[in-house]
Amino acid sequence: MTARPVRVPKPVQQSILWLEEQPSLDRVGGWLTPITSRLATGTVGDVLRGKWLGHALHPMLTDLPIGCWTSSFILDVCGGRRSRPASERLIALGLLAVVPTAAAGLVDWHETGGDERRRVGVAHALTNSIAAVLYLLSWRARRRDRYSMGLVLAAGAAVVVTIGGHLGGHLVFARHTGMGERGTDDIDVIPPEEHVLDGLIGA
Repeated sequence: MTARPVRVPKPVQQSILWLEEQPSLDRVGGWLTPITSRLATGTVGDVLRGKWLGHALHPMLTDLPIGCWTSSFILDVCGGRRSRPASERLIALGLLAVVPTAAAGLVDWHETGGDERRRVGVAHALTNSIAAVLYLLSWRARRRDRYSMGLVLAAGAAVVVTIGGHLGGHLVFARHTGMGERGTDDIDVIPPEEHVLDGLIGA
């Protein structure tokens, strides 16, 4: 039985195509390059790119902040007042986990070819940075007994981090970014010129 082709909703496809065509993101990428160049060198670079694993480290690490923040959300919704301290701690743990996760992502971005994919990578990083700031503000609000404000900020952060996750998923699954075997030079297995979204959208 032949599988049906995946149909990407037009608004989703058009938003990603728009990002891929934004040269303004190249300027942000230029600011990131000195940082990523330092991270990508030596033993630290090998660890962050997942050379010791045989595959990328970044996708694995994303489960840590997202898992903590999702658990915090569940406690906020279902746990009541007694769960507030645990929810607050989970947000803090997620923020700590962002540091190695972002570092590994920056190393992968440094080795990504193709303007389109690098632009989406920049948008992915910016979106997740905004989410992390919102979670930090939520944590601070909770520490100051402004729990309602903390809930609102965490809800906004959850929306933003979902968008960031979608962009990351597009890079890996639609654009096959960073899927080469670690320990080889073949980090990008699909040529940047090949647009995998072509033909996926319905008429």
